[in-house]
Amino acid sequence: MPVGEGANRVRYVEATIYPLYDLRGGGHAVHLPCVRGRTDVCGCFPTGRHYPGIADLIADAIQKVEGLCHEFEPGSSWKDIPFTVIDFETTGTDSETDRIIEVGLVRFDKGSVTSRESLLVNPGIPVPEESRAVHGITDEELAGAPDFATVMPRVLELLQGTLPVAYNAAFDRGFMLAEITRAAPEGMTPGDMPPAARDDVVWVDPLVWAREILKELKSRRLGDVTKHLGIPLEQAHRAAGDAEATGRVLLALAPQLPRVYGELVRLQKRYAAFQEAEFAAWKRFR
Repeated sequence: MPVGEGANRVRYVEATIYPLYDLRGGGHAVHLPCVRGRTDVCGCFPTGRHYPGIADLIADAIQKVEGLCHEFEPGSSWKDIPFTVIDFETTGTDSETDRIIEVGLVRFDKGSVTSRESLLVNPGIPVPEESRAVHGITDEELAGAPDFATVMPRVLELLQGTLPVAYNAAFDRGFMLAEITRAAPEGMTPGDMPPAARDDVVWVDPLVWAREILKELKSRRLGDVTKHLGIPLEQAHRAAGDAEATGRVLLALAPQLPRVYGELVRLQKRYAAFQEAEFAAWKRFR
């Protein structure tokens, strides 16, 4: 039986093949054979034996996870932290040469949408046919839109004080940082930026978790995952529609995720590394 102050702290025990989560939710064990990790709420190992102090050590370790937003307590429940889902439509896939043409920002507070913003952006370059075929945004629609430097203050304002979330976050994060680098006025420092605009902050990525939890799906594209989970996807491949659906996917998966913010980020980084290695091996031997 766990005892002492550490009994109420979340901790993580390394596991190898097909472990389980023991999620904090009335103390019920939830078996997830698809997830490569385990969280628990006491200082006990799987044998049931208690090791005094282990929960305190792991709780301290959570405080030191790299990539956390300093605005939020690492030991807090991430579901209590306001988060903004970010989605961009772009002229292509290269953040250095391509540009954002639509910004979608949807804020969630305690599971509910509290703001929804969609902004067209003039990229200053033509939209290639292959990109237009995906999102349907034309050069004519963008002709009168402001450039990114003009909309950036509004974007940064909407992102202040919130945890950044995106589906396939590396894509949107790369474009965000590249556009800000090009548009930021001289003298602006990371301290002036919201979490999503700082290069040391890890964005929460529901795709990483969908790949771990929904292994029975042949595809974990956003449209396929929303269909599987029964989540509406309005205006697929338009920024605000994709952003809202992404937030609802994250919330649908929440019961199977670590409760603690620091642990969520730590495990997501670990799973993302596993997935990248598996994909690299698949490419090498296909």
